[in-house]
Amino acid sequence: MPNPPKLDPARGPRGRGITTLPASGRPGHPPTWPLPGEAAEAEAEAWAQLWATPQACEWERLGWTRTVARYCRVMVACEDPEASASMLAQATALEDRLGLTPKAMRLLLWQISKDELAEKRQEKSSAGARGRIKAVG
Repeated sequence: MPNPPKLDPARGPRGRGITTLPASGRPGHPPTWPLPGEAAEAEAEAWAQLWATPQACEWERLGWTRTVARYCRVMVACEDPEASASMLAQATALEDRLGLTPKAMRLLLWQISKDELAEKRQEKSSAGARGRIKAVG
């Protein structure tokens, strides 16, 4: 009997690899609002913010525009102090499906790439500040 192929933990379950999302997020304008009617102001603001995230690159590839729009509606409704527990549960469920929490990203096998330029800028600014600090006796 031939040996089964070795599993590569980096490829995740069922041989699927980890998807690396760009730290800079999704470039460009958000897609057109897909739900009937016009988005409320708060929904439109949330829509624009969500489509600038790293996760939005995968949402676009997968065609999840309607799901993201529903999440915008639910999220805005949950910001009301009188929001019901079931509405809050719906928001949590959609956050998980859309990969908006660290646990959900692990389950979807998504990771955000390191922003090496930002790290270099941070190192440079930190090193510069240390060089300017002088001990006073």
